[in-house]
Amino acid sequence: MGSDYGPRRTTLPQKTAFIYNDILSRHILRENHVMVPTRLRYTYELLEAYGVFRHPAVQLVEPRKATEEELSTFHSKEYIAAVQSLSAGEATYSKSAFGFSQDGDNPVFPGMYEAYLWSTGASLSGLELLLNHEVDIAFNPAGGLHHAMPNYASGFCVFNDPVIAIKQLLQLGFRAVYVDIDCHHGDGVQHAFYDTDRVLTISLHEAGTYIFPGTGFTNEIGVGDGIGYSVNLPFFPQTDDSLYIWAFDQIVPPLVRQFQPDILVTQLGLDTHFQDPITHMGLTVKGFSEVVQQLANLGYPWLALGGGGYDISAVTRGWSLAFAKMLGITLPNTVPQLYQDTYGITKLLDQEEPQLDSWFREQGTKYAQENVEFLQHTIFPRHGL
Repeated sequence: MGSDYGPRRTTLPQKTAFIYNDILSRHILRENHVMVPTRLRYTYELLEAYGVFRHPAVQLVEPRKATEEELSTFHSKEYIAAVQSLSAGEATYSKSAFGFSQDGDNPVFPGMYEAYLWSTGASLSGLELLLNHEVDIAFNPAGGLHHAMPNYASGFCVFNDPVIAIKQLLQLGFRAVYVDIDCHHGDGVQHAFYDTDRVLTISLHEAGTYIFPGTGFTNEIGVGDGIGYSVNLPFFPQTDDSLYIWAFDQIVPPLVRQFQPDILVTQLGLDTHFQDPITHMGLTVKGFSEVVQQLANLGYPWLALGGGGYDISAVTRGWSLAFAKMLGITLPNTVPQLYQDTYGITKLLDQEEPQLDSWFREQGTKYAQENVEFLQHTIFPRHGL
């Protein structure tokens, strides 16, 4: 079945879908919670201000809800029932037993179950467009909730839409590569596919020594049939654009091309930004967009998902630039005047430079080089590289 796919041969601009409805951005986890779903609406509005949705190669697509059956391909029936019950305000299930806490990362809020049915369904909507050959690339900025586990919520994530989408691909006989550039390790996705060679998971993230979830070290390479198909490239705090892009280029394109997936699935969290309030990396919006360009250059049918990112301006600007890269167009750096007047954002690219410590730069360079060399010596030979 996989022969129906493979690298695209179409010329730019690519047929590209943006999966969005305002319902994806309305829920509030908690008034003081760092995860703010309205960032999706700000991104949509910025792209609309640029006129991107009037481009002939763009489809603006309404999402659908995921079904309980689709959720159950990864999550336990008990967990799904607990989320539904807690969302309705019932006391049938213990919050803490399923990873929820009102003051912690994963608060219970009214309508929670439906909110995550929509975000998961939006990823499945994008996948269906790809499988039906309607688009080359589909972007669901509401997706990428990569920490959720089969039986508990974790790290702002309730249902793991990347896993559920990839499970659908496996059921159809396809192979997938999952590339995760969120600042946090994609532990839920790694967990789901740790023992299979039909999914290659690659996560680039701030090292678990310094940040949640405390996993994702280079020696986590899979088990059984999955040995060599779980790839982790951790970085030192304050890693900058040039070092990150160098390490990405050393590891990701060779492995993806050798694996030859039917579909590329990516998680495009932007909490690697130097102004993000809960992380410690040193990337800029420009650096992030260059990584997205490298993903676009791989030339595979592509399901792109959102993820972390808690500096709202950086996420809005970065995801808008990312969508332009997917489409194959260039957006002017100066933001349209109406959007400037409404939100006070004047430029797409950062107007400040990250102030990075020279000691971190030296240590980070050494750490990245060691990790790249480790992967090249341990993972690459298992893939014939």
